[in-house]
Amino acid sequence: MKAGWKEILDCLPFVQRPSLVVYLAAGNLGSHRAKPSIPTRGCVDWLVYSDPQMIRTFGTLFAGLIGFAFGSFLNVCLTRWPAGESIVKPRSHCRGCGRTLAWWENVPLISWLALRGRCRTCGTWIGWRYPLVELAVGIAWGTIAWQFASDGAIPLSFSPRGFVEHIASVSGKLVLTWILIGLGALDAEHLWLPDAVTLPGIVLGMVVTLICEGPLVWKGPFQSLLAAALNLAFAILIGAGLVLVIRWAYWLLRRREGIGLGDAKLMAMLAAWLGLPGALLSFAIGVIVGAIVGGVVLMSPKRPDAEPPGLTKLPLGTFLCIGGILSTLWGQPILAAYLRWAGFN
Repeated sequence: MKAGWKEILDCLPFVQRPSLVVYLAAGNLGSHRAKPSIPTRGCVDWLVYSDPQMIRTFGTLFAGLIGFAFGSFLNVCLTRWPAGESIVKPRSHCRGCGRTLAWWENVPLISWLALRGRCRTCGTWIGWRYPLVELAVGIAWGTIAWQFASDGAIPLSFSPRGFVEHIASVSGKLVLTWILIGLGALDAEHLWLPDAVTLPGIVLGMVVTLICEGPLVWKGPFQSLLAAALNLAFAILIGAGLVLVIRWAYWLLRRREGIGLGDAKLMAMLAAWLGLPGALLSFAIGVIVGAIVGGVVLMSPKRPDAEPPGLTKLPLGTFLCIGGILSTLWGQPILAAYLRWAGFN
């Protein structure tokens, strides 16, 4: 059954009609490009309108540019936080000579390329982490924006619940990828996964997940919220417990610590944000990436002053963060493909 705009207005509550009228007046729904196809069951609960390819592309580019800026700020945090410095003062400066950087030396990616990765005053090497982090955040946020309109249509829910859930889902992906990129860089450089990030990340992930699943914004019985929270807590315990069991088994075999507690907290955070399937997928991807990197390290030429390749410390947290980012962006298609391959579908 297809409904015209008059029928849609007639079946909407009075308080919801102004929103639709605004869209019609703005041309988003009333233009010749908009070809709404609205199934109705006596009343309209949701609305879909065509999104031009130009708007989709523009939104992706805009999100990517914002991601570059947030990646630049993340680099400031990654540089100053381990050194115990303020991330606000002083202004951005060269770590070698202390010179305050000009505005054009702070443009994400472009400045690093223009300076060829070195300070223009003292020639100190800036490092690959700066452009890689900025590029990673920009690509991740651009991908999220592209996926937001991947079907060529954006659902506009007339209910506050649907609006909150949709905003929480998209914003949650942006925040999670930003956090994971920062944690991955910290672990790669310093073998450090700070509790000040992972522990609040667990709480924030639980809140976002409960909002997206509905219990926090749905006026239903308290039992539904309690059941959802218990299921999520169980997923968090399983995620952290998986790493703790491996850590304990390694200690029994080698009598030395092989995996830090920070990795267990990171897995708990991934479970809070992505659920148990997403966390397990992140772990599987992280293990695969870690095995590849470990194989490269074992096959690399030995240096006289270096420790044996078998004792080289690898940042498991970085590999888990890579898995978490991939699971955040493409977790559902990957899991669906695996289930089809395994014969479950």
